[in-house]
Amino acid sequence: MRKHLAIFKKGIGELILDGTKTIETRFSKVKLTPFGQISTGDLVYIKPSGKDIIGEFRVKKVIFFDGLDGQVLKEIKVRYGSQIVADEAYWKRKEAANYASLIFISQTTH
Repeated sequence: MRKHLAIFKKGIGELILDGTKTIETRFSKVKLTPFGQISTGDLVYIKPSGKDIIGEFRVKKVIFFDGLDGQVLKEIKVRYGSQIVADEAYWKRKEAANYASLIFISQTTH
C-alpha cells in the first residue's frame, strides 16, 4: 500500500467526503503521476488547493487509459460521468489528453 497526496480544486474534496463523487479522474497529455503509480488499496490524502488536508480515501479500483482519443473520452463520460461529477467545461478541457487514470473511491474518512 502506498500513500498519495491529491490536491483538489475548491469543493471537490468535500464532494468526495460526502459520497457524491465516487470516481476521481486525472487526465494528461504525457504520462504523469498517478498514471501507473496508484493501485487498489492505496491511501489518498484529500487536500484542497491552498488549505490543509481534510480527509482521505482508499482506492477501490483503478483503470488506466493509454492512447486516449475522443471516442474513448466520450465513452468514459457516458459510462462514468455521474460518478465523476464534472461539468461540460471539464470534459471540453480534457479533449487533448492522451492518458487517463480513473480512481474509484472507497472508505472515506474526514
